[in-house]
Amino acid sequence: MKLTSSITHFLLGLLFFVFAWFQRNDIDPKIYSSPSFNNPTLDSLLWFLFYAIIAAGFLIQLKKPLARCYFVVAIIACFAEMITTAPGLWDNLFGDQPATMAKESMSAADPRVELTREFFGALIALLGVLYQWKSNPHQKSK
Repeated sequence: MKLTSSITHFLLGLLFFVFAWFQRNDIDPKIYSSPSFNNPTLDSLLWFLFYAIIAAGFLIQLKKPLARCYFVVAIIACFAEMITTAPGLWDNLFGDQPATMAKESMSAADPRVELTREFFGALIALLGVLYQWKSNPHQKSK
């Protein structure tokens, strides 16, 4: 792997670990209109793992190619998150209330705000996975 590509992978891996780390603050049950399994702590843990696995993928690629099944699972997970959160984004953009990403503060008292952020988080994750796929060395078939 070229030096510039290695640096990019390392920095993107670090960035996605930061995204994962931020999920530890995202366990407020008042934020979610319908968290996974009616458990905001589990929802936060799943988002943590979602970002951490993508971060680990960037770091693993520094040493070896990622398996094809990683890409299948990661892309499905990204689309599943985008589909799950899309109604909140739609309501935020086209609903009765003005569109917002932050309201008065970064606290997401409005579920539309949290779902909109999660949609774009999943979109960023999808772009990260697609970058990994594009930069994944082709394995020779035996």
